[in-house]
Amino acid sequence: MENKNQFSLLLERRFGPFFLTQFFGAFNDNVYKNALVILVAYHAAAYSSADPNLLTNLAAAIFILPFVLFSASAGQIADKFEKSAIMRIIKAVEIGIMLVGTAGLLLTSLPLLFAALFLLGLHSTFFGPVKFAILPQTLTPAELIGGNGLVEMGTFVAILTGTLIAGVLVTLQSGITWVSAVIILISVLGFLSSLAIPKVPAVAPALKFDWNAFRETWSNLKFARQNRTVFLSLLGISWFWFYGAMFLSQFPNYSKNVLGGNEHVVTLLLALFSVGVAAGSLLCERLSGHKVEIGLVPFGSIGLSVFAVDLFFATPESVVQAGAGAWQYLTQPGAWRVAFDLFMIGMFGGFYIVPLYALIQSRCAPSHRSRVIAANNILNALFMVVAAGLAVLGLSAGLTIAQLLLLTGVLNAAVAIYIFLLVPEFLLRFLDWLLVHSIYRLQTSGLVNVPEEGPALLVCNHQSLADALIITAACRRPIRFVMYYSIFNVPVLRFIFRSMKAIPIAGSKEAPEVLERAYDDIAAALADGQLVCIFPEGQLTRDGQIGAFRPGITRILERSPVPVVPMALSGLWRSIFSRNRDKWKVATLFPKVALHVGTPVDAASATVDGLHALVRSLIVADNRASARA
Repeated sequence: MENKNQFSLLLERRFGPFFLTQFFGAFNDNVYKNALVILVAYHAAAYSSADPNLLTNLAAAIFILPFVLFSASAGQIADKFEKSAIMRIIKAVEIGIMLVGTAGLLLTSLPLLFAALFLLGLHSTFFGPVKFAILPQTLTPAELIGGNGLVEMGTFVAILTGTLIAGVLVTLQSGITWVSAVIILISVLGFLSSLAIPKVPAVAPALKFDWNAFRETWSNLKFARQNRTVFLSLLGISWFWFYGAMFLSQFPNYSKNVLGGNEHVVTLLLALFSVGVAAGSLLCERLSGHKVEIGLVPFGSIGLSVFAVDLFFATPESVVQAGAGAWQYLTQPGAWRVAFDLFMIGMFGGFYIVPLYALIQSRCAPSHRSRVIAANNILNALFMVVAAGLAVLGLSAGLTIAQLLLLTGVLNAAVAIYIFLLVPEFLLRFLDWLLVHSIYRLQTSGLVNVPEEGPALLVCNHQSLADALIITAACRRPIRFVMYYSIFNVPVLRFIFRSMKAIPIAGSKEAPEVLERAYDDIAAALADGQLVCIFPEGQLTRDGQIGAFRPGITRILERSPVPVVPMALSGLWRSIFSRNRDKWKVATLFPKVALHVGTPVDAASATVDGLHALVRSLIVADNRASARA
């Protein structure tokens, strides 16, 4: 299960039908929206005497309005009722919405077209909380990041293909008829795929509805704030939609007035961005090692800023050739650099957004998950509105489009720094991820023995100063490490250790008060259902062999009788962070290190000598496997 490929989920009933359902929905949204925008922009006289630009912006506002008004109710429904039934009802209603839209297209009725657009926004409002809340109930923790990656990939591929098909169909002689046929067909396919989604139990069937949208939204945000990491993840996701809305809204004018391209260049820019997001979303599983790796969030944020800044410098100062098609544009000097920057912005956006969604799903209380996601949808809509307002103000103040995109990249860096300072866990996980993926080649076995929830005491041999980072990188859950207090108090490193919530400990003779406080903190952490890791040798190995275990384990288990998980590290004795005197001679580039996790032992059966034997057996087994290799 640990090494299962994410694409295999598409063939399983618990995920495949849901994936198709959400893909068809996103595809239909974009076919209809973009067909409407093109018709209003180029054939406005047939629908209304109003300014086409006004109608285009009004269409965007109409689609977003339901998210603000009804997200709170949508979240409550998703938590209260069985989710597959909700999806089937929503997809059945979508067929009716598309019939209204078809009537608007065939009758050239702007009121009907806008009514269908509003209802389509309402459809997305109610589908969103179910879409993201269903994944933690149908996927294992090891599959969560891969499942989210597939969903994000599918969404942006649907956006791209829906936009392309809308643009092609509208230009045909019987374009309106073709658009009508496609949107009805896709809505029917979406409903049929929803019929195969297995039942998913309601998480809060006794929930009492609060029809006051503002009060309910505020209540859900207050609930999310109880977990600081979850709340700031909500803000981080909303910031991504601010960033994305700022870029996507500028593509038409950036293409025409800055790059000198026609509408095909606009499509090219959208394709580069969308394919980049899809690629980044899929790569998240491989880069994260099948766990919710929030260390990818700073990595993604760095890329969003770096390539936005480079896009500014890659943007030409003047138009080389007006009205150029996609291929003509790509033959111009510097065009491939612009294309590369937009693709990389999309890819790093995937690295940024997928772990944030997975983190909310995994750390938010199941009873409130849908409502928190619904509150997030409102924040997303508000951030997108703010992005539109800032764009208008910036351009009115004389900023060029390139300067506006540069400003977005700079603001992204400022927002990232602010969030990472508030929650150092993001930055620490990034540094940890960077260390393991740039210095070591980490191999693991038995990680399924680390409990997904509930307290446990992890015991491991101690080979190097990097041991805690290696274990943290391998495990999905946060871990409280017990460490020697003099190292904990090193001036520069103290901030990092405190951010990791490490527990300082000392010998009974040198600092008895520190020792007693450590035992209290360990007991409190275990009582709170956390994982605590200790290195029972009490010091780094001086000869590469496992030393004797100290009796502190017994005292911990007498006070907190929790399962004990034996772990063994190997390969770090030859690293630069060990006490090996010959490490500079034997150290290799990208050394292979391994973490092996044994079967948990209940507290009643755990003894100091027994645990030492278990850890030693894991090391011996690893040595034999290495010798055979």
